[in-house]
Amino acid sequence: MVDRRNFLKYSVLVVPGIQLAGCDGEESTNAQFQAWPIDTTSVATTAERQILPRALPAGTPQIKPAEVAKYAQYGYSAWQIGGGLGYEIRTELAPAYRATGPSVRLLRFFAMTDIHLSDKESPAQPLYGDWSAAYGATPSGGAGWSPAVVATTHVLDAAVQTINALHTKKPFDFGISLGDNINNSQYNELRWFIDVLDGKTITPSSGAHAGAETIDYQKPYKAAGLDKSIPWYQVIGNHDQFWMGSYYQNAITQQAHVGSVILNIDSSNMEQEFERPAFYQGVVDGSTPYGTVIGAGPQADFASPPTVVADANRRSLATSTSSSLNWMREFFTTTSSPLGHGFSQANLDQDFACYSFAPKANLPIKVIALDDTVGGLGQNLPQVVYARAALDQKRLDWLKAELDEGQLHNKLMIIAAHIPIRPQKTLDPKSGNYSLFVSPPSVVGDTQLLDILHNYPNLILWISGHRHVNVVTPQPAPSGKGPEFAFWEVETASLRDFPQQFRTFDILRNSDNMLSIVVTNVDPAVAPGSPAAASRGYAIGSGRIFSTPAIIPPGDTTSHAYNAELVIQLSQTMQTVISQLPV
Repeated sequence: MVDRRNFLKYSVLVVPGIQLAGCDGEESTNAQFQAWPIDTTSVATTAERQILPRALPAGTPQIKPAEVAKYAQYGYSAWQIGGGLGYEIRTELAPAYRATGPSVRLLRFFAMTDIHLSDKESPAQPLYGDWSAAYGATPSGGAGWSPAVVATTHVLDAAVQTINALHTKKPFDFGISLGDNINNSQYNELRWFIDVLDGKTITPSSGAHAGAETIDYQKPYKAAGLDKSIPWYQVIGNHDQFWMGSYYQNAITQQAHVGSVILNIDSSNMEQEFERPAFYQGVVDGSTPYGTVIGAGPQADFASPPTVVADANRRSLATSTSSSLNWMREFFTTTSSPLGHGFSQANLDQDFACYSFAPKANLPIKVIALDDTVGGLGQNLPQVVYARAALDQKRLDWLKAELDEGQLHNKLMIIAAHIPIRPQKTLDPKSGNYSLFVSPPSVVGDTQLLDILHNYPNLILWISGHRHVNVVTPQPAPSGKGPEFAFWEVETASLRDFPQQFRTFDILRNSDNMLSIVVTNVDPAVAPGSPAAASRGYAIGSGRIFSTPAIIPPGDTTSHAYNAELVIQLSQTMQTVISQLPV
């Protein structure tokens, strides 16, 4: 995994001290820990260079997802550096676009999403289905096992270091995480996320901390931390608050989090998986170089239930009365800014995960952070899987009030939510659109919500994650309304699964006083031999082995990035407003 030459080249020692599971908010000073610095010479956006999977030769043996040692042997995890990806200029929402002179940057920010920091040793994670799958099986959509789970914190740390390096070249005004920071609503997972951004010492293991002294991905390390001059904000996702992003926590899952017995469910039957124990789900053995899953298999194969060392820091953040309150509280234990990372005491008092903020002084723009996950504890809706979108009346009324305020005071508006509203299935407009809102419990469907949003000409952008893809969808103005009632919808891929990218956004005022939203994907820079570098290969390899035709076909050598300049036509009022902004 890490040879001596690469270890000496890229690792440094620091003296903050261990913080087991990154949970207590304090650090001692009695030990030294390595860091995992990135290769700064490889810091670039995909407009400059791309990470490209290598094609698999004809006749490559088909291997199982769990045969991780064979990924490199047969070329599944191989990648190379390619040239830059150009920008597609999209003007279909701005028919009057006539810009000829230079543009002025109004706002620059980054967004990351679906990081899925995973306590891979937790007995509450459902690993067995993906671990035991055959070649070409359908994966669990970011919720289950992938070989990339061994180094999720390291990939986040590499992304943060890449952001810092880009910030020195062209400063960011802020950053935002669009949800699913964590995989299974666990306390230690969320502390890892906040502590990586705060630059604390990370112990990326739990329970017995197997391999913490010998295995690179298990060793405690010092995270770099986000540049303190960059404020960052947070949106809630379904995995942040629900068991594996799909169900409210119940007595079985709550006990599995903090207990020692590995979860036993029928993972082949989502309708009754908790009612019919059938398969022990397993945990990752951190003392193995590739993260072998142990304690997994049919119940009949075990004379007694498989167990692990229990860990109270694995507790679920969800309770019987709230899936979001404890999660929001953790953002107030931080050394980066702003305190709460968007959430306020009012959010805690009302247990309400929506807010808005002004990202830049003297700029008439607001960001609306919207919780559009399925919500409502106590609902008798057994058929609802919570990895869907919904708005109850309170959130819908709040959203309309925020939009009304922005429109009244001549502010441009961006909605940041975890789940997209009605995106194209792929980048190809002919692929059709994908409906993610579920009713009930949502009081509006996506068509109804779009009808509401198209009443606000100052809404320019909806940003989201959730689907782990880089897709841009135009949401044109309805018939009879001017083009200023249109907006763009931009999705960003996951930091866990291929292509492991985040995105930058540059909002520019053009010479004709229309706006361009320049969206650029970024591959986190990694150092050879690091856990983050290994994770990149694992993400590519598993992307070829799972559902091969749908994810990375054998001959696919594309980066799965998408860079574009999205032109938006403003109302005459807003054209006048932005024309008067200082350069």
